[in-house]
Amino acid sequence: MFKRLLIVIAFSLVVFGGLFGTKVLQIQDAMANRQMPPPPMVAVSEVREETWLPTLSTVGSLETSAGIQISNEVAGMVKAFHFKSGDKVTQGQLLVELDTSTDQADLDRLEAAQWLAKVKFDRVKQLIGKNLSSQSEYDEARALLEGARASVALQKALLEKKRIKAPFAGRLGIRQVSVGEYLAVGTAIVSLDALDLIHADFSLPERNLSSLAIDQTIRVRVQAYPDEVFEGVITAITPAIDIGTRSIKIRADLKNPKEKLQPGMFAYVEVLMPQAESVLTLPSTAVTYNPYGEYVYVVESSGDGYKTVYRQVETGATRDGRVAITRGLKAGEQVVAAGQVKLRNDMMVQIDSKPAPSERDAE
Repeated sequence: MFKRLLIVIAFSLVVFGGLFGTKVLQIQDAMANRQMPPPPMVAVSEVREETWLPTLSTVGSLETSAGIQISNEVAGMVKAFHFKSGDKVTQGQLLVELDTSTDQADLDRLEAAQWLAKVKFDRVKQLIGKNLSSQSEYDEARALLEGARASVALQKALLEKKRIKAPFAGRLGIRQVSVGEYLAVGTAIVSLDALDLIHADFSLPERNLSSLAIDQTIRVRVQAYPDEVFEGVITAITPAIDIGTRSIKIRADLKNPKEKLQPGMFAYVEVLMPQAESVLTLPSTAVTYNPYGEYVYVVESSGDGYKTVYRQVETGATRDGRVAITRGLKAGEQVVAAGQVKLRNDMMVQIDSKPAPSERDAE
């Protein structure tokens, strides 16, 4: 019985060993005849030396050069609106009319009293010229006439205050009241903002004070238009340093003819320094970031082809899709700008004849 078991085991080992050996030989044969895939294709970009104006970067907010809530100076009921929400208006344009029926009746009464006072004054004036009236009667008639005129002028001013006009040109917001609504004094009716000129308010550390000056150029970016740059100039620098933050408050003006910039927007601000400096730059896509720092793949000649060399770098400011390289590269070196995911150190590659995608778009 034991001998039979040994025979079965030995036979099984021979069969399975033969099958395993055959499979190993097939795999080795396939490996020997397998063709290696071609090196991956990558787009490269040359390290360029450019002249950049150094900048001071910070964040700020946009404010309107003039912005108010249109409100009524006297109480009254809304008779009519002469605008729509969001309209652009000119200075002095009529916006709201309040009911003036009672005030107009008072004006008619006062004008009638003024006419009577004028008649009495003219009569006394003729009489005093003939020595038929006293000086006191003349003075009294004149005072009554002046009082009547003042009352008429006051009533006309009241009527005019019930015609609410735009104090400056700008764009209206959303109307807050309705026709027929009674407005107490100071009721907010609609907002009005002048948008042709926008203020950018921001702060910088006190160490930058010596680098700032009036009329210095700034660049502003906002999230609503990430691909656009808006330029302005510094118009005011606070003369005192904020004790709590040790920072300087600065205001710049930006022209806004298309009204793309709106009050309250969050702004990325760059203050341009007056002296230019030479920097090495790469497309931002060429730099790969990881927890250990920033690195690139430099392309070097190797025999009849090219290989990638992993190299750590240090970066600086970013501008118009390019990043400044402060350490690790030299002008003229070729760097992989697209396709880094499939690469490793000392790997053979093929260079795409077309420029890197970022530079291709620029062209």
